[in-house]
Amino acid sequence: MIRLPFLDGWTVGPKLGAFEAPTDATAPQPVTLPHDAIRDLERSADSTQGVHAGYYPGGVFEYAKTFDVPEGWRDRTIVLEFEGVYRDAVVFVNGDYAAQEPNGYNGFTVALDPFLRYGAANRITVDARSHKDSRWYSGAGIYRPVHLVIADPVHIPLDGVRVTTPDIDDERAMVAVATTARNTTRHTRTARIRWAVQAPDGAEVVEDSAPLTVLPGETATARSRLAVPEAQLWGPDSPSLYTVVTSLVDDEGTVLDEDRTRFGIRRLQLDAQRGLRINGEVVKLRGACVHHDNGPLGAATLDAAEDRRVRLLKDAGFNAIRSAHNPISRAMLDACDRHGVLVMDELTDVWTKSKTAFDASLGFPNRWQHDVAALVSKDFNHPSVVMYSIGNEILELATPIGASWSRRLAEGIRELDDTRFVTNGINGIIANLDRMGDVMTDLEASDPNTMMANMGEKMALMNASTLVTESTEESAAVLDIVGFNYADSRYELDAELFPHRVIVGSETFPEKIDVMWGLVTRLPHVIGDFTWTGWDYLGEAGIGRVDYTDTEGYIATGTSGPYPYLLAETGDIDITGHRRTVSFFREIVYGLRSDPYISVHRPEHHGRPTATTPWSWNDTISSWTWDAPEGAPVVVDVYAAADEVELLLDGASVGRARVGDEKAFVARIQTEWRPGELVAVATAGGVEVGRHSLRTAIGAASLAATAEEPEVNADGLGFVQIALLDESGTVFDHTDKIVTVAVDGPGVLAGLGTGRARTEEPFAGPSVTTYDGRALAIVRPTGPGTITVTVEAPGFAPATAELAVRR
Repeated sequence: MIRLPFLDGWTVGPKLGAFEAPTDATAPQPVTLPHDAIRDLERSADSTQGVHAGYYPGGVFEYAKTFDVPEGWRDRTIVLEFEGVYRDAVVFVNGDYAAQEPNGYNGFTVALDPFLRYGAANRITVDARSHKDSRWYSGAGIYRPVHLVIADPVHIPLDGVRVTTPDIDDERAMVAVATTARNTTRHTRTARIRWAVQAPDGAEVVEDSAPLTVLPGETATARSRLAVPEAQLWGPDSPSLYTVVTSLVDDEGTVLDEDRTRFGIRRLQLDAQRGLRINGEVVKLRGACVHHDNGPLGAATLDAAEDRRVRLLKDAGFNAIRSAHNPISRAMLDACDRHGVLVMDELTDVWTKSKTAFDASLGFPNRWQHDVAALVSKDFNHPSVVMYSIGNEILELATPIGASWSRRLAEGIRELDDTRFVTNGINGIIANLDRMGDVMTDLEASDPNTMMANMGEKMALMNASTLVTESTEESAAVLDIVGFNYADSRYELDAELFPHRVIVGSETFPEKIDVMWGLVTRLPHVIGDFTWTGWDYLGEAGIGRVDYTDTEGYIATGTSGPYPYLLAETGDIDITGHRRTVSFFREIVYGLRSDPYISVHRPEHHGRPTATTPWSWNDTISSWTWDAPEGAPVVVDVYAAADEVELLLDGASVGRARVGDEKAFVARIQTEWRPGELVAVATAGGVEVGRHSLRTAIGAASLAATAEEPEVNADGLGFVQIALLDESGTVFDHTDKIVTVAVDGPGVLAGLGTGRARTEEPFAGPSVTTYDGRALAIVRPTGPGTITVTVEAPGFAPATAELAVRR
């Protein structure tokens, strides 16, 4: 099988009616896939998609590509593989309907053989649409990769090799391989399947073979159990990956097809007494919920961007990801396999009851089995996937019919994959909305998020109520792991009511991680916590913002940020990959950082009243460089796993506070701002346990452009950090300038952005205003060679960064 990237030579434009004439405004534009058709459209306050989509419009789009089909392909099987098209994709080949895939997150294939013209040019068109069908920014179009597959008529289909490791001991691991072959000819064919297992270093460790007869027009499966000696196990701290090379060989020794499948050897165990164990060791999930967009790239899913997100999330202390609320990309699964990050892969946000006007509920009752099969097929060989989630905050879950759907979906997954666990993100309040009309009215809430934000302590009481206990019991009972969204008040209660129940905090408020992690570490049946969110995202605009309520004309809008809010502003890491202060607080709570961390409330807002949501953190950054008069009052939070913290400014004490008086793991000190070096010294039992320092930027700022990696692959991305720095590298956080980026050489500017949540600046560039002194440029190579990225700003000398593109 030849599997070729099918990414170049495409165009995209608005989908026109059959009798609608094109204009200059609707003329198709050339694009390289993956591509987000929404990202560069104009945002507006009156967008029909509103705050959910970050005030972007929807649309209907047509992608097109013409390619030559050699005469020699007439005797081959030609398949087009789409990893994801958002949404309601319809594929035409030479003007004829070929396939449709309603689900914007499913991978799917299109058999091209019936439609191709051999020895001639052929035209593929793909329609995609997005309109009020998501509660967050979804993007639109062919946003995940596409491949052209050229195979022998007798071949191994995509995802046709499945690997499990059912039996592991110290001496060997049994690797069970099942390989499916497909025969598209009119004749019975007998071939031989050969398997060769390669260790992480590439050395072959075991091999086997078996004959396989496939009848015309059918598939057949060959199996083998292979003993791998002294296996290297896959786990979060040692993600060892093996490869099974599967060959399909005819009776003359000709290799008809070959497949390389990476897998990990690992053992999963689960019980309420010890929680989740991987390879015999208890693992507590330090989880991050993540949406699928890639910030400045929009929804476009490029391998390098997915890998970078996983790496930075793990560097920040997370060891698990929840794909919220849709199936994760293949690229991110590969990255999680490589970096040892565990995955909860989620099927959907809705079942049969809608949350938005045109969401996936419209066809779910008829296609749920198709969607489940697509999810499992994608995930099956990935050791990082430890559980499937069948849904998120499902509206009908607390009814008898909803419970029947819970059981149907859970069993549907188990029929296809019984090697992993099944969960569901249950929100007992959302599931009982029809019984909470009076509560909604009392809280003056127009939407469930605002309702939950306004409930305060009532939320804990309601989640622990008999109503929620009884109405969700059956839906919870069908699960291996009960996921609770914002329901930590059930953790200890359920240990008594349901002693065999295993729980995961499938979605929790970020500011409560000190409480959540205490419960996770203390209660063996609670296996982890997934914060909302690990990485900031587009849409649900302003849900985590901090408002200053004395601003002239301020109007409270609940959890909905008014235009021009674009980002949710709730991630531990912003959309450029920069860690916000909450990320370091979490790292200390997790026990992964011994040194304290200084977080400074912006002195220009000192004393101002604020409004926040449960998804907010405070408006702080780790900086001692301010455009403020000397002596200006300032509040400094120091995060520490200690008893006490002392602040020193140029060696002199300027404050001391006990940790925990304001909040667990926080020492809050009010002092005055003066330039210099600020040092936080944390002590426990009178002994210093760590320190952290900040220094005021000195002199004039200079513009800096730094490539995160000096070399990138031709199919990769270059990430260039832009910052305003002093001579020692300290950021002028309080100085923001408009920067303009130019790319010379074999590359293009793929995205340009900052962590600023409220903005009207487009991601396409070439200019953006820095935020807290920083910005990120993303460059996509177009060929081998050297790319030069030049950054300019008025009053500054230009800065350059070079990227060497590997062939």
